[in-house]
Amino acid sequence: MGNDWRPSGRRIIAPLVLTWLSIGAQAAGMSTAGRYADLPGVKLWFLDTGGSGTPVVLMHANTGTSAVWERQLEAFSHAGYRVIAFDRRGWGKSMADPASGPQPGSIAEDLDALADHLKLGKFHLVGVAGGGFAALDYAGWHPQRLRSLVVAASTGQLSDQAMVDFTSRIEIAALRKLPAVYREVGPSYRGSDPEGTKRWIEIDEHAQQPGAVSQPLHSPNTFAKLEAIPTPTLVLAADADLLAPPAMMRLWATHVKHHEWALVPEAGHAIAWEQPDVFNDKVLAFLKRH
Repeated sequence: MGNDWRPSGRRIIAPLVLTWLSIGAQAAGMSTAGRYADLPGVKLWFLDTGGSGTPVVLMHANTGTSAVWERQLEAFSHAGYRVIAFDRRGWGKSMADPASGPQPGSIAEDLDALADHLKLGKFHLVGVAGGGFAALDYAGWHPQRLRSLVVAASTGQLSDQAMVDFTSRIEIAALRKLPAVYREVGPSYRGSDPEGTKRWIEIDEHAQQPGAVSQPLHSPNTFAKLEAIPTPTLVLAADADLLAPPAMMRLWATHVKHHEWALVPEAGHAIAWEQPDVFNDKVLAFLKRH
């Protein structure tokens, strides 16, 4: 089977091509093999392309795991970056370990511990949807560790009343009772790429472990917290996003002093999965400027 390019820009890669990519990555001193980091309170599963490039850390959505980043791992590493993606505590393969630290901890604390474990120095941070909550949380806590910040298709989990009111006005009755694919994946993608949609559903079905407790933010995300973030920030909105539409994202983005704004067309909440080529181009152009 040869390469199959889908209308959405998503590519189904043949096993032979995957083998070639693996050999090429090894030749370049990179490896995308996953492994565990023993951190306080968790055995954290992460993928790391390795190499000497500037690190980029990817934060998955509530409906995903590190598996959703396959196209970003490929594109960003080929652009010369060291790319790292991890499963949050209680998601995917990351196992909470009460014997080694307090529970449930915060995603920001696990990220900070992983950055120390890998001796990353300053790095770029990319968060999508629920990963954007944690990315903003971390940027408000440890901005000195970041080169830049990218937040895409995310409400930011802002607790300010203006955000709460906006959310209530756009809430669709009974939407959250439906399978996640209907609220998270845009109709253009569902219609044009059934195989990619099936794969997204498979990842979501194995994302949050049974009984896993969602980790709280290190501190509440608020407009005031965002206003104190000095980090250059790219805010990426998806024009078919039912949960974090562009107008909502503009509401909180205006409080980030050093932000740039971009819109990804024909994309729902699963922005990086649905439109990887557009997403990657916009993010890489931003990273190169910082």
